[in-house]
Amino acid sequence: MAVCSDNHYDPLSPPPAPLSRYESQKRRDWNTFGQYLRNHRPPLTLSRCSGAHILEFLRYLDQFGKTKVHAPCCPFFGQPHPPAPCPCPLRQAWGSLDALIGRLRAAFEENGGPSDTNPFATRAIRLYLRDVRESQAKARGIAYDKKKKRGRNANTNTTTNKPLRHHLDLH
Repeated sequence: MAVCSDNHYDPLSPPPAPLSRYESQKRRDWNTFGQYLRNHRPPLTLSRCSGAHILEFLRYLDQFGKTKVHAPCCPFFGQPHPPAPCPCPLRQAWGSLDALIGRLRAAFEENGGPSDTNPFATRAIRLYLRDVRESQAKARGIAYDKKKKRGRNANTNTTTNKPLRHHLDLH
């Protein structure tokens, strides 16, 4: 049932389609961020929110993280599978933060925020995410290789610069 303009249910209207997993998560993230702004001391409005406030929010979320990030002084620093427990802190994983910022960036604009002042799209946020990715990769001994951009001719093999053959040669 759908709601009519006078707040009565209309049995002839189809119910609204359920939200996708992504849309549901984006709504939850947006509500969580709104709650963070309301609980901030002093309380913040979205219009006065800057990239610095977003960084503060991301650091606040670290306390709920589940990813062990070894400190450089830890004997397990750089080991992807440490053999024993250690006192290093749990943090939010880089991939989780990156996805969160993407959803909040979209939600900001969907909720009327102008794209040119989107605090989730600032350079400071991009640099912070890059630093988190690099530090977590070093702490676990995992290299994140930057993907190489494809050349102008996508139909050539990048190692030999010869045209790629289709998987069936019909001679």
